[in-house]
Amino acid sequence: MRFTKESISIDPAAETERIVLELRRLARQVMRRSGGVVGISGGVDSAVVLALAVRAFGPERVVAVMMPEKDSEPLSERLARDLAAQFGVEPILEDITPAVAGFGCYRRRDEAVRRLFPEYDAQQGYKVKITLPPNLIEEGTLNCFSVTVITPDGRQLSKPLPASEFLQIVAASNFKQRTRMAILYYHAELRNYAVLGTANKNEHDQGFFVKHGDAGVDVKVLGHLYKTQIYQLAEHLGVPEEIRRRPPTSDTYSAPCDQQEFFFRLPFAVLDLLWFAMEHDVPIPEVATTMGLTETQVSRAFADLIRKGRSTEFLRMPPIPIPSP
Repeated sequence: MRFTKESISIDPAAETERIVLELRRLARQVMRRSGGVVGISGGVDSAVVLALAVRAFGPERVVAVMMPEKDSEPLSERLARDLAAQFGVEPILEDITPAVAGFGCYRRRDEAVRRLFPEYDAQQGYKVKITLPPNLIEEGTLNCFSVTVITPDGRQLSKPLPASEFLQIVAASNFKQRTRMAILYYHAELRNYAVLGTANKNEHDQGFFVKHGDAGVDVKVLGHLYKTQIYQLAEHLGVPEEIRRRPPTSDTYSAPCDQQEFFFRLPFAVLDLLWFAMEHDVPIPEVATTMGLTETQVSRAFADLIRKGRSTEFLRMPPIPIPSP
């Protein structure tokens, strides 16, 4: 195999047809379900899944659910509504704020943030996010998270995030994804439909998902596709350009935070090609030459991909039975 910058290009028309046929087969023959439920967020992944579901089942057998909460960006709902209208689906709005507040999501998160920034007060307009160091291939720093607080007057204050506070913020924030999945299963079971997942290969294989949250689905529609391949499908399927141009976000933290700064640390066009090369055993010198990088930079990226995959293996494990005696 010759490694080029086009190695991760796909035939979007052929892939669309393959996925659509497989969705129909899985739903009707394997799961005995008559349609699909998709959580739509105004992002490209859920937009592509909605478009594929409409082709597979028809708009009358697809339920699109918007599930904002008080930290969500208002633009997300408008983009989701426009998307649903384009594909002939009437969206359902489920505000999950009361549910996640009932779980103590905001209270537990803010408690951990205040141990580092005592002045932090979400009620007074403070916002928060957690991030990883940028420039992975330039600096080669490890995946050590920081917490950033944005004050009401716009100042950004950051500190390294100790393990205890990191775990509490993440555990509390994960109520959001798990609540959304519970909502999707309500709508699916109400109609005997399947829940269609929107996580891509990047998210699933590197551990950027919540166990029994956004990973708790019936079909992993995009789990085999790199993010850049999903953009190729999005263009073919007619996903609005405003969605295709929007930086992917986690829609988890109150402060603006895209997926690159929160987790992936590289632009997807670079990350996906490096990952493809690693998975296909392309020699590091060849990767470096093709991509215009140094061998050290390629090695750093490979090491990070391996580390993330290994450290998140637990998330991909199914329930483990205790063997019979």
